[in-house]
Amino acid sequence: MIKLTRFNGKEFFLNADLMEFLESTPDTIITLTTGKKLIVKETVDEVIEKVIDFKSRALRNWEILKSPYNN
Repeated sequence: MIKLTRFNGKEFFLNADLMEFLESTPDTIITLTTGKKLIVKETVDEVIEKVIDFKSRALRNWEILKSPYNN
């Protein structure tokens, strides 16, 4: 999950795996796999960075969990 901000200032968490398209028009529009569209304050680059950070942390945690020392 990544933390994003709606244009009204309210923060919310989005499952990054539900994102299908990311556009800058110049507002940042996220289209979900359901077809729903979200407009957020973050730039496209900021959203991409948040997704990369989230996925990197998830992968690192997976590597730690599957370590032979945890069995």
